[in-house]
Amino acid sequence: MSVTSSTTDMPYFDISDPSFAMQSEAVRDAREQSWIARTNYGYAVLRYNEVADLLKNPKLSQGSAKWPEHHGVHSGMFYDWWSKNLLVLEGDEHHRIRRLLNPAFSPSMARKLEPEFKALAEELLANIIDRGECEFVADFAEPFATRALCIMMGLDHKHWQFIADRANTVGYALSVSIKEDIDQIDVAVQELYDFVEELIQERQANPGKDVVSRLVQFSEGGDKLSGEELRNALVLMLFGGMDTTRNQLGLAIQTFVRNPEEWEKLAANPELATPALEEVLRVNPTTRWVTREAIEDFEYNGIHFEAGTTVHLFTHASGNDPEAYPEPDVDITAEGRKPHFTFGGGVHHCLGHYIARADMSEALPVLAAGITNMQCPGGDEWLPDSGNTGPIRYPITFDKRA
Repeated sequence: MSVTSSTTDMPYFDISDPSFAMQSEAVRDAREQSWIARTNYGYAVLRYNEVADLLKNPKLSQGSAKWPEHHGVHSGMFYDWWSKNLLVLEGDEHHRIRRLLNPAFSPSMARKLEPEFKALAEELLANIIDRGECEFVADFAEPFATRALCIMMGLDHKHWQFIADRANTVGYALSVSIKEDIDQIDVAVQELYDFVEELIQERQANPGKDVVSRLVQFSEGGDKLSGEELRNALVLMLFGGMDTTRNQLGLAIQTFVRNPEEWEKLAANPELATPALEEVLRVNPTTRWVTREAIEDFEYNGIHFEAGTTVHLFTHASGNDPEAYPEPDVDITAEGRKPHFTFGGGVHHCLGHYIARADMSEALPVLAAGITNMQCPGGDEWLPDSGNTGPIRYPITFDKRA
């Protein structure tokens, strides 16, 4: 991977190059040189202050709507689902659907689920704690993320493997290789829609207190979700709720393997769970960038953005920017940290962030209380260090804590 300069001396990245890596010296050098870089997909914003500004800029809309088209996908199940889901909607339609979905993802809902999240983490830890080794993704991160989703949605845990397999396949759509994988992606989306259809009928017949029951009730009220909007939202929950949490838990363990003294702080004081998670989200987020698109021409910081230009806001680079974080190393007892942008910002911030924070904040202290001296002996496999990243396989060794 290389950084080259244009006549204006702006760094350049080919972010579709498999060798492009967010954690590279090239990105750090570019951030030191300039707040912005050119890429083969528009611009990349590298520094904290500019990312913070542009996330709130009304002249930028959510920029992922055209992702399939950029890669030659113009039809099919995934295309139809993607073009109508909350991630890419704008304006009044976005605000209406978000307002109807919000109560199901509230802080109070997240707090109610915390005891079940903790019990799940303890169950999964008990399965591995005496072995002294595990493959963290398969043995903990994936079943935890998917079964936590089952808890939130009131699903029988027997469904977790089905959901995980389909969500993994849909995740291929976020890669630059989407066109090569689109046939199996379309099948996975269709299977999730079929699953959701049965789920809605079940909740209509036997409503409970879970998220799905609440959303079904919202779709039957006055100001309501249409049937299509409800199905689309539930498929998005099944995909997004598993994929990002699994990846982020793997990245959390990688972070603490590299910072064992911080792991010991968490083990000694479980009250540090929230700041520990926020530090991981800041320095090692699964969402490496947030995408926006200019909806009209505008000037910012000496740069002219034409309507239609893609702008990637590099959340990883901004979260490690020494201008915003003069002491950027991981420190779970640090105070006064500026907020990170892993869950986006402005109008398009992650709807499920309270739930995601709740389940991971329960998992990390349970793990820290049980195991120490974590190391990765090798054999790990990773998604590309761009877009959404995380471990595919992450073998670790550890000692059972006395």
